Parts: sequence; structure tokens; C-alpha cells
Amino acid sequence: MYKSFSMDLAGRTLTVDVGRVAAQANGAAFMHYGDTTVLSTATASDKPRDGIDFFPLSVEYEEKMYAVGKIPGGFNKREGKASENAILTARVIDRPMRPLFPKDYRNDVTLDNLVLSVDPDCSPEYTAMLGSAIATCISDIPFDGPCATTQVGLIDGEFIINPTSAQKQVSEMALTVASTREKVIMIEAGAKEVPENVMIEAIFKAHEVNQEIIKFIDTIVAECGKEKHSYESCAVPEELFAAIRELVPPQEMEEAVFTDEKQKREANIRAITERLEEAFADKEDWLAVLGEAVYQYQKKTVRKMILKDHKRPDGRGITEIRPLAAEIDVLPRVHGSGMFTRGQTQILNICTLAPLSEAQRLDGLDENETSKRYMHHYNFPSYSVGETKPSRGPGRREIGHGALAERALLPVLPTEEEFPYAIRTVSETMESNGSTSQASICASTLSLMAAGVPIKAPVAGISCGLVTGETDDDYIVLTDIQGLEDFFGDMDFKVGGTHKGITSIQMDIKIHGLTRPIIEEAIAKTREARLYILDEVMAPVISEPRRELSPYAPKIVQISIDPQKIGDVVGKQGKVINKIIEETGVKIDIEDDGSVSVCGTDQAMIDKAIHIIKSIVTEIEPGQIFTGKVVRIMNFGAFVELAPNKDGMVHISKLSDKRVAKVEDVVNIGDEVTVKVIEVDKMGRINLSMKPGDLSDKGGRHKD
Repeated sequence: MYKSFSMDLAGRTLTVDVGRVAAQANGAAFMHYGDTTVLSTATASDKPRDGIDFFPLSVEYEEKMYAVGKIPGGFNKREGKASENAILTARVIDRPMRPLFPKDYRNDVTLDNLVLSVDPDCSPEYTAMLGSAIATCISDIPFDGPCATTQVGLIDGEFIINPTSAQKQVSEMALTVASTREKVIMIEAGAKEVPENVMIEAIFKAHEVNQEIIKFIDTIVAECGKEKHSYESCAVPEELFAAIRELVPPQEMEEAVFTDEKQKREANIRAITERLEEAFADKEDWLAVLGEAVYQYQKKTVRKMILKDHKRPDGRGITEIRPLAAEIDVLPRVHGSGMFTRGQTQILNICTLAPLSEAQRLDGLDENETSKRYMHHYNFPSYSVGETKPSRGPGRREIGHGALAERALLPVLPTEEEFPYAIRTVSETMESNGSTSQASICASTLSLMAAGVPIKAPVAGISCGLVTGETDDDYIVLTDIQGLEDFFGDMDFKVGGTHKGITSIQMDIKIHGLTRPIIEEAIAKTREARLYILDEVMAPVISEPRRELSPYAPKIVQISIDPQKIGDVVGKQGKVINKIIEETGVKIDIEDDGSVSVCGTDQAMIDKAIHIIKSIVTEIEPGQIFTGKVVRIMNFGAFVELAPNKDGMVHISKLSDKRVAKVEDVVNIGDEVTVKVIEVDKMGRINLSMKPGDLSDKGGRHKD
């Protein structure tokens, strides 16, 4: 039966249609927010997938170009692989919802979001976040919801709920917060050095709004919700745990995981697993889940050590950061390079500069974002974790980590007017054991400053973890978590920022939310660690951007010309500008407003190209002096090229102070000569002189 539900949300109407479309999905919500329309569906398989020890959740966010009245570019004329924005949106939908599914659920679940129409003031990404939660809540799929999401902006010190397109352009913050009834379950933020106390208030302002949305979802579930289906539990049998504990006492497991070397710990666990496989060789049902059982045993051991004994696997204190190191100029001929090491996590970052024409073009649903000049790419090869597998290009994790580091650095980058370059930084993961994304922020800052990019302030990033007990006040927050603490802990709280404030947050959790005291403590601890990294590790290596670019980096000089003269510089079919490029080897970009950027590595050639461009756009006037080439000879004189498509004639009588019988006695084609403009007649013809007496007249203006 078709039912429709509506509420006012930040001054716009949110409408959810249930039963109108996609009736065969387990759950479907036809979402309307303003004029934005998204179909969100939730489907699940009937049986668990065999042979896996994880919950197989897939989240899709499909951008259709018809939603903004466009036909896709390219030859195929249909949508291809998911854009970076679509991948990041799918990740932000996944993160708050995944912890709310049963931990022993192994049925395949797909959350699909189809963007059908876009109102720029009503974010389709946000609409899909709500839609996925509603579709799952009303479905028969086991889910401990509802959860809701709110976006917050900051303009002139005021929080803006679900900002419009225009408000986003001037906002100091782009914060997304997801909540359950009691707690915050996900935080994602980009900010322009926002102070910690302001960020905390914004998070809980969003949490308040989420409670109103949850009440709205409750009304939908009450009328349309299906009874949750039963499922085949994949939990490890308690008898197996008991048998393992007899063969491997807790003290032995503690010793196996208590080491700061990842490889040694893995070898210890491998030896224990092989012993157990031999012991249970005749129990096939136990062998099928032995790997999960050992994992759970490790997890319980590590959590008990941290929470009860305040002992971390590598022996560090609760707030102690692993050994840190920073370097620059690691690579000799790149434009800038920096390497940041934190324990067994190591990132090498390379900065490349190029003209603005090399900025990335974006073909998506956001009409305000058609290109970006700063690109951060992150790579995670298998050797960084001691594994072997072929490289298949960046996956969703790599794209997400790259975007997080990019977001952290955007607020401190110079404007195009201050620094007219496209900028690409690439983080190569050399070694990984915890929070490579935050190490990428540190390494990127080093390479940007080494390259001479005039960033406004250095940025550093660090991650905090969490282990919780039976009650809300039984917890411990860990500074600088390593991989094991991330796997077995409850939270990965990543914060990037400057001395002044926060530039990025990404929070992943595995439990049903965080209380305010936990969030406040995590933000305080990340600030303390961030300032230590900035002051004690990065500043001694490089404290401010270099004043000069690398000799291998392109140099860009900008000039302005009369927009009506652009056609003269370009020439018919681009012949003039292509000739300049061929002669000088530079790259020339011309904007519609007359801004001209000349890019090259040879300053002399840059100067030559600018001289030619200026000579093209400058009006020829009597008295000016030029140096040009003889391009044509007639009986009565020689023609000299003053600028592309601008020739003047030196009459035979003006070639010399003496009488000249033949033009070739003084000049030949190809000669470079200095001439003075004597006259520009009514027909625009330019008369020149080479007479020493005329050239010595200092009333003229030299154009060489």
C-alpha cells in the first residue's frame, strides 16, 4: 500500500513515499527533499554467504546525469564507473549503518541509492543518507536502527542546518553527523581551522536535529515497517572458545600479542593457529570457524589488557605516540618531496606543480564544482603490509583516504591569485600499521612546503582509538592507535588541523555510538598530539614554505591584456599562439577576462613569449623602437616583422644615413634589425626607419 510521510527539515519539506516504487526490494524509500529525488532501497540475500568471516554489506550511490539535465560526455554517452564523489558518498552512508547490523549476520546486503533529480539547495548525498537508513528500518533486514544524519555549516559564527548551495560556498565548516537515539555514531568534517570547542558544539547541534528526524522515522516504521526476518547465526560456538582457552591459556595469548613488531605478532598468532588446527583436525565444523575464533580470542585479550590493565600491545603509555621522524627532499628531481614516519607507518609524499589548465575537470551533479586545482592521491601497495597481490588501481579505501588528506589541506592552500598553479600531491604508502591517512596529511605538508607552495599554516593529523566496557563511563581513549588497536578497538577518530584549529575529521566506530565525554576527550587528545607533531617533529625539519620553487618546477608569469585583443594573440586557427609556443617552448593559457599565464622552466623563454604577446596587443605609435626580423624585400624597401601579423616597411631611403643603391646592400631576409616607427598612416600602414640619426632620438619608447 502506498503511503506518504512529510516533515519540515531546515525550512524545506522532506517527503518519504513508501510502497510507490521498487516493491520487490526488502525495503524502499522514495525520497523527496525540495526538488531533489532519490530512490533508496535495501535488499538482502535469503541465506548467508559461505566461507566468509565478515558482514558482506555493499553500498551504492548512483549519479545519473539526467538528474541535472545533462547528457554524459565521451563517446559512450552513458554513465560509466562511479565518480569520486559517488564513492565518498557511499562510504559516508556505510560507516554509520554498518555497526547497527548484527555482528553474526552473514547475508549479503545491498543499499542502493539512485539519484533521479537534483535541487542544488537540497543535497542528493544527504537525501541518500537518510533514504538508506529509512529503507533499512522499514525492511525485514535485521537492523538496530533507526539512525539519522544532519549536515552543519558555519557562517558568521552561526550554525546552519543542511546549508544550501550558496551557503556552502561561504561556510567555514562542512560537518556531517549521524546519530542513533542516544549517541553520535559517525562524524565527517572539513573545516577552515575551526576551534575545537566550536566543532564540539556543532556536532551536538546536529545530534539534536537528528533526534527530530528519528522521531519522524519512527512514525514511518510504525505504519510501514516489516517484521525482521530470522537468520542463521555465524557466531563462534562457546564450546570452541572453551577448548581453545584450555590449549592456549590467556597468559600465552597475552604474550603472543604483546609486541611492537607487527611481523613478530603475526608469526606468534600463526604458530598458535597451526597448533589448534592440529588439535581440532577431526572437528570439521570447528575448523570452519577457527580463524574467527582466534581473532575473537585476540580481540578479547587486547581489550582486557588495555581497559583493565592499561597495557598496550607495544608497551606504550595510553597517550604516548610511537617514534616519529620527518624528512624533506627525499627525491632529487621532483618539485617537492617529504616523508613522515610514525612507528611502522611511513608515507612518502611527492608534490607536482603545473599550470592551472592542468586542474582536474569534474563531470558530476554539483554545478558549483566543475574543476579542482588541488588533487591529493593516495596509494596503498601490498608490500606496505608485507603481502603480495597485483595492483588493480585505487579502490574505495584509497580514494577515501586521499580525499580525507585533501580535505585537511584545502583550507591552508593559497588562492589562484596568490599562487597560479595546479597542485598534485601523491602519498605512497611505504609501510602501514595504523592511520596512514593522517601520516599522509603530515607528509603532504612537508612536500608542499619543500616545493615552495605558500601554504598559510602547516597541517598535521593524528588518530585516537577507543576501548569500551560494559557501561558508558567504562572506557579508555588511546592516542595514536596502531593497526591491532584499530582492528580490536571500537573507534578510529582521525583529526587533522593547524595550531589554530581543525581542518578535517573522520570518525569510524564499531559500536552503537559515542557519548559527549568520549568525543570531547578524543578531540582534546588529538589536539595535544597534533601540536606536538607540528612543533617537535615537523617544524625542526621545515618551519615555513621555501621562498623559491624547485629549478625543475615550472615557472608561471601572469599578465593581463585587453580581452578584445585575445583573438590577435590566438590568431586564425591558433596559428599565432602556436607559433609563439613553438619558438619558446612555453605553455600559454588565456582566460576570457584577458588573464594570460605563461608557463615554462626557462625564464628567458618565458620573457620572450611575454614580449611577443605584449608586442601583439600594444598599439603601434610613432616614436616607438622595435627589434624585428626582415621578412620581405622589395625594390623600394624592406618589410620588418614587429610582432606576429604586424609588419612595417623601411623605405630604401630610410635604411641608412647614406645613399643606398640596392636594399640587399644593407639588409637580407632573416636579419634582425632595430627600427623606429616614423608614421602610422590612415590605412594603418607602418613606416619605419633604420637611420642611426632617427634611432638615437631618445624621445621614442623601446619595445625590445
